Amino acid sequence: MPVIRAVVSALMLLVSVSLSGAGSGGSAVLLDIKGPIGPATSDYLVRGLDKAEERGAELVILRMDTPGGLDTSMREIIRAILASPVPVVSYVAPSGSRAASAGTYISYASHVAAMAPGTNLGAATPVQIGGPGLPQISPDKEKAKDTGEEGSEETSEAPSEKSGTKPTLSDKAVNDAVAYIRSLAQMRGRNVEWAEKAVLSASTLTAEEALREGVIDVVATDVPDLLTKLDGREVVVAGQTRRLETAALGIVALEPDWRTELLAVITNPNVSYILMLIGIYGLLFEFYSPGLVGPGVIGAICLLLALYAFHVLPVDYTGLALILLGLALMIAEAFMPSFGVLGIGGIAAFVIGSIMLMDTEAPGFTVAWQLIGSIAFFAGGMLLIMVTMLMRSRRRAVVTGPEEMIDSAGAVLDWIGEEGHVRIHGEVWRARASGPIAEGKRVRVTKIDGLTLEVEPEPERR
Repeated sequence: MPVIRAVVSALMLLVSVSLSGAGSGGSAVLLDIKGPIGPATSDYLVRGLDKAEERGAELVILRMDTPGGLDTSMREIIRAILASPVPVVSYVAPSGSRAASAGTYISYASHVAAMAPGTNLGAATPVQIGGPGLPQISPDKEKAKDTGEEGSEETSEAPSEKSGTKPTLSDKAVNDAVAYIRSLAQMRGRNVEWAEKAVLSASTLTAEEALREGVIDVVATDVPDLLTKLDGREVVVAGQTRRLETAALGIVALEPDWRTELLAVITNPNVSYILMLIGIYGLLFEFYSPGLVGPGVIGAICLLLALYAFHVLPVDYTGLALILLGLALMIAEAFMPSFGVLGIGGIAAFVIGSIMLMDTEAPGFTVAWQLIGSIAFFAGGMLLIMVTMLMRSRRRAVVTGPEEMIDSAGAVLDWIGEEGHVRIHGEVWRARASGPIAEGKRVRVTKIDGLTLEVEPEPERR
């Protein structure tokens, strides 16, 4: 009996501890954004927000260190944040991190925006339209905005709108980006004017400056400090005001699973580029040598993975078509020798298409020029070898076929009138000449007419 009472007491103690722990505050889910934002990142964050809702988390923390990324992936993440029933806190950390470009939009979209000391955010200009034609804010205009002399509605206009000229694609893209980040700033009650400057003039702020300008809400040294400073703060989630109780929350980090890791690998432009080449050459080898099976299977798998990656990446299909044309021309050079014309054209089309392949300049989503150069150099080397071998073969004497019989020498076996038989290369041939030839006389072949040789006597040696 004492033993049973001891066991029951221990069980009751465990239940009471677990109940007290459950009622003391729940958990905060921690999701990490590291590096460029792409399809893999958006898939990881969207599914992470769903898991946080399923497990009844009190808070989601997006810890960011990103140079930016793709617009489509950024908008998927923002849509998930705006629809999330769980409060989302964007946290630029650790020290030395940044939330540039797409990261700035995500910070503005979050219910609470926080940064660690020694971090920065901003530079939200769409990179694919950056360049000489990018509209900039003049110093006078910035000064007017700072002093409040210029209305906020006027600041969102591109120069083309004020001058009366027709808007360019760059103007449209800039205005769209400005309107998007302004709407997020207005929704979260943050600094609208600076959000506009981050797009139009690529402005950036440190953590302390961002807090002073009303761009973020909290500066915290680490996640525990962040939870302490968020405790008691009120946020609007799904149209309802909610008071955060974060002091006692436990941290649950959700790491990327195998699906996210695989997606991150195949959507790397360099990897998808290589997969496409392996797929094309694998199928070509299978068609050239039917029955090998291996090249066909590997090529088909690689090509399907590449096509999936191209489906979710911003691909320029003109560049893709040029790559395929270049490969076709280089292969044609091997079967229809043109002394390098087809091969050189193929390499040129391949290189140009590879440069054009990714329709974006977002960091981390372009094909490395080193990879393009290496493959082009290898293709050029193979082309040079093929042309060299072709030129050598043309200078070499013919050793097979009917053409090899021309100028061959033999002896007459018998002859009547203008026809007879000769022995050449150990074979007996029917022959004819313009006149009689003595038996045993040496003759040389001048022409082949079907199975009859036309010969002439060899000159006498002196």
